[in-house]
Amino acid sequence: MDIVTGTAETLPAGLLFDMAHYRYRVFIERLGWKLAHTGRIELDEFDRRDTLYVIARNDKGTLRGVARLLPTSRPYLLADVFPQLLGGRTPPRSPDVWELSRFAALDPDAAAHGATRFGASDDALCLLDEAMRAAVLAGARTLVTASPIGIERILGIAGIAACRLAAPVEVDGQRMFACRIDLAPALALHRRKRAGSISTRPVLSPEGQGPSRLPRQPSCLPPAASP
Repeated sequence: MDIVTGTAETLPAGLLFDMAHYRYRVFIERLGWKLAHTGRIELDEFDRRDTLYVIARNDKGTLRGVARLLPTSRPYLLADVFPQLLGGRTPPRSPDVWELSRFAALDPDAAAHGATRFGASDDALCLLDEAMRAAVLAGARTLVTASPIGIERILGIAGIAACRLAAPVEVDGQRMFACRIDLAPALALHRRKRAGSISTRPVLSPEGQGPSRLPRQPSCLPPAASP
């Protein structure tokens, strides 16, 4: 895979449009997320000039993965759209805490019956590694994310210790959760795992596969005080 990292101003000509179309096909057409869109492109208020993108392309130049990185010192998805996932806690606001969002690594042209809702493929693990590396280079020490609960299994298979920030919450018919990833140990463990023999079996979300056999991810914070 060819990985391209940059902002709207530094990405090669046309790549931002291709990425927005890829996001439409994956998140709206394939996964059925209820996202605002214009025509067949998906961009929102967090796609700004300072937004950092990590984009994966195959040897033909076709997009096969995307990730979005935002500093929490400015508006971001978890704090401004999904604060309920924090269980009443104050959203992080720090230049060394960044948010990972709009993460996907799949072929939208693949037959629907041949693809899982979420998968821990080699491409997904490579894109995750590159997204974490890009965040570190941008000054991040920690990532936070608001994700469907199935992503927790992918992180577990990748060997990444992601701490839940609160209990999962149902949003628009799917269970979502917020988590924190400390980047230094995550990168070290993930790369050691990738250097060995990684299992790339497809992984379904708990809703599609039943109870997870992976250990429950720990909560990073004590219970929130009652109002």
